[in-house]
Amino acid sequence: MKYHKIDSSLFINNRKNFMSKMKPSSLAVFNSNDIYPISADSTMPFAQHRDIFYLSGVDQEESILVMFPDCPKENHREVLFLKETNAHIAVWEGEKLTKEAALATSGIKTVYWLKDMEKIMFELMTQCDTVYINTNEHYRASVETETREDRFTKWLTNKYPAHSVAKSNPILQRLRSVKGQIELDLLQKACDITEKGFRRVLNFVKSDVWEYNIEAEFMHEFLNNRSKGFAYTPIIGSGNNANVLHYIENNQQCKAGELILIDAGAEYANYASDMTRTIPVSGRFSKRQRDVYDAVNRVKNDATKLLVPGTLWAEYHIEVGKLMTSELLGLGLLDKADVQNEDKDWPAYKKYFMHGTSHHMGLDTHDYGILTEPMQANNVFTVEPGIYIPDEGFGIRLEDDVVIQEHGAPFNLMRNIPIEAEEIEEIMNS
Repeated sequence: MKYHKIDSSLFINNRKNFMSKMKPSSLAVFNSNDIYPISADSTMPFAQHRDIFYLSGVDQEESILVMFPDCPKENHREVLFLKETNAHIAVWEGEKLTKEAALATSGIKTVYWLKDMEKIMFELMTQCDTVYINTNEHYRASVETETREDRFTKWLTNKYPAHSVAKSNPILQRLRSVKGQIELDLLQKACDITEKGFRRVLNFVKSDVWEYNIEAEFMHEFLNNRSKGFAYTPIIGSGNNANVLHYIENNQQCKAGELILIDAGAEYANYASDMTRTIPVSGRFSKRQRDVYDAVNRVKNDATKLLVPGTLWAEYHIEVGKLMTSELLGLGLLDKADVQNEDKDWPAYKKYFMHGTSHHMGLDTHDYGILTEPMQANNVFTVEPGIYIPDEGFGIRLEDDVVIQEHGAPFNLMRNIPIEAEEIEEIMNS
């Protein structure tokens, strides 16, 4: 892995917290992701399933974690099954985790090779009453591919149909949404790498560069700072491309006088950052561009102040809508009649700001978190308002990642990334 070794206490504590929520005489199983084929002998780069990583730190394929806190055998209360490594594999694929390295990574003492999994699982299943299966219940999830986790769950429930079945996901939704200090440090590292990429881009952009040139500058900086690359597919949208919310082609030339909406963030140790900035191709905002830019920035700053313990996600978005409505009236994009006659299910401001303002951040760019429960300290949220004006040929979105504090304003993990219009212009023209 490119990233520095993570303190195993993170994973030890995560398992402890998860097991404290399990039913008596129950067992929980978590699988790694597959390596997905492209064609012939080509594969996509491996990306670990975030849940097994969160609970073990294991970052390789063909891995299984079992937790059984009430197991009669103490050494079977936490078990890892790993792909067996040997000298041949080390030569052809690179070193895989040994049993000793797995202990150092995860803090789990009992490690078996996968060839012993069915035999050991039979013993464990005869000793438990309930098995926790791991399903993807994220509110944005839409998965068509059968995963390794799906196949294992099918095998397990078919082989042991008399066991009660429980779900891991509700436990993980709550646990993963509240970050400990080690996780916050990893998120900060991802944001710091993103800052390096953005500062590089500010010194690079000029008239007639291509959107993909900008994407390449980010990637250069990310890889040089121990990141695998982008935490998600980047958006580099110049001119009217910025008005396509999920524009990812990044294949157009950036013309003088246009704005470029950049939605790009580095990953680090599987943790994501999520940044959006909008910059002028020529290094200066026009008056109209600047007026809209400052309006978006004011909404972002005021919305951030609302992210405090006890806030409800749905109510928060209603309040942000009021902030945005006020700014759109000031810009002349809405008038009082638009607001008075608006559809309450699709308020007038949605014509120019049609997406949500915040989502959970963490191991996933859209991380786990139960949106119907009040916000709490150490939740990490994005704040990303935007105003999109196709008729004027530009769109502006600004986005930071912030940590909710027990008291006071949220802590901005992107506090060092330039965002004020004056600073962006100054750097671009230095």
